[in-house]
Amino acid sequence: MQDLPLIDLSNYLAGKDNGHIASHAVADACASIGFMYVVGHGIPADLIEQVREDVKAFFDQPLKEKKRWTITRDNYRGYIPSGFFSPNSGGAADNYEGYKLHFEVEADDPICMAFDLYGPNRWPTRPASLRHCIAQYWHACDRVTRALLELLADSMDVPQATLLDCFEQPLTNMTLLHYPATKTPGFGIHPHKDTDALTILAPDPVGGLLVRRRDNNGWIDVVAPPEALVVNLGDMLELWSGGRFVSTPHKVENRSGKSRYSFPYFSVPRYDTVIQPLVSPLPTFNREPVPVGEVSREVWRTNWPDSPPGDNHYDLGTLEN
Repeated sequence: MQDLPLIDLSNYLAGKDNGHIASHAVADACASIGFMYVVGHGIPADLIEQVREDVKAFFDQPLKEKKRWTITRDNYRGYIPSGFFSPNSGGAADNYEGYKLHFEVEADDPICMAFDLYGPNRWPTRPASLRHCIAQYWHACDRVTRALLELLADSMDVPQATLLDCFEQPLTNMTLLHYPATKTPGFGIHPHKDTDALTILAPDPVGGLLVRRRDNNGWIDVVAPPEALVVNLGDMLELWSGGRFVSTPHKVENRSGKSRYSFPYFSVPRYDTVIQPLVSPLPTFNREPVPVGEVSREVWRTNWPDSPPGDNHYDLGTLEN
C-alpha cells in the first residue's frame, strides 16, 4: 500500500546536516505525493497536547457562548458555526465548526492600511490559556516552515532568501476545528487542494484525514507515526516549482464515532508577493502568476455562500476530473 514519506528534520535543525540529504528527501516527497510525515521537528509533544486540550475546551462551551465570537464579513477572524460556510456549488455543508486566526499585527500597523486582511485577532476569553498556547505553537510552526522553505529553495537551486523574504509579515493563518462524532455519511471537509504554500497539521489520533493517490485510484488513510506532523504543500509552492512539486487533493471523513479536533497552520506569503515559477516550468505546466493578496481576499470572500467566485484565472484549489 502507498504511504506517505517520512522526513526527519532533527539533524538539520540542530545544525548537524548541511541540508543536502534533507533537501533531496523533502523535494522527493513534494514531487511524489505532496504530503509527508515530519519527525524531529522540535515541537514538544506536551505543547501539541495542550493546544488540543484548549481547542477542545473552547468547542465544548455552549453554542451561545461560542457565537459571541462569530466571524463576520468585515473581520475574517472568529467562530465559524457548523454549516455557516456552505459550498458555492449548493452541495451539503461540511460537518465541522471552526475558529479562524490570522497572523497578528496591531490595528495601527501601517500594513493594515496597505492591505485589509491584516489586523489583530479576536481571542475568546475561555479557555484563558488558549491565546498563549496558540502563540507558542504558531511560532514553533514558523520555525518548521522556515526549515522546509530553506530545504525546498536548495532543492530548486534558488537562493533561500528568494522564498524566505516572501514570508515577512505573511498572510499565514490557522483554523481551529471540531468535527463532531457522527455515523452518517458525509464529509468533515470535502475533497480539496490547499491554496497556500505549506500546511502543518498535528494529526488527531482518531484519524479521518485521507489523501488522494497519485494514480487517482483511491485514497491513502493518513496514520501518522507517534509525534509526527503531517505536512503538505499547497498550490503556491506547486506554482513556484513550475509543476515539479504537486499539490494533492485531500479530505476529512470522521468515521471514528468520536469527536475529532485539529488546528492546521497554513503558511501564506506576504500580501504583495506575486507567485510565479522560480525554475523553468515543466512542459505540461501552464499557470498564470498569482497575486497573493488578491487571491487571498477572494478565498475569504467566497466562503459566504451568496458570494460567487469572480472571473479570474488563478486556478488555485481546482480539482481535476
